[in-house]
Amino acid sequence: MIDTTHKLLKVFADKNRLRILKLLENRKMCVCELAFVLGVTQPSISRHLKKMKEVGLTGDEQDGFWTNYYLCKGNKAQEDVLCCIKTLLKGDKIVEADANKLKKIDRTRLCCR
Repeated sequence: MIDTTHKLLKVFADKNRLRILKLLENRKMCVCELAFVLGVTQPSISRHLKKMKEVGLTGDEQDGFWTNYYLCKGNKAQEDVLCCIKTLLKGDKIVEADANKLKKIDRTRLCCR
């Protein structure tokens, strides 16, 4: 249990992964949407999502052209940690700016084929 907790907390030790977590609370998203909102490269987002998936935080599914990423339902301990982090980030200016930016994007125009 301590190894799992350690890995989980390491994932949350990165600002961009926390921002991804908050964005995925809103809806399923593709890499290009996340990259646009965070202002980082798509390979960087992919690396973050891979680390999040390794500890069971995110999953993915194919939707035609897009691969959508979403938050997974975890075990009780994982959900308790997530709840704590969500509470701590409530009202954060960066998180609010990300949510506002997300509302303005159109993935059909944003994502290249």
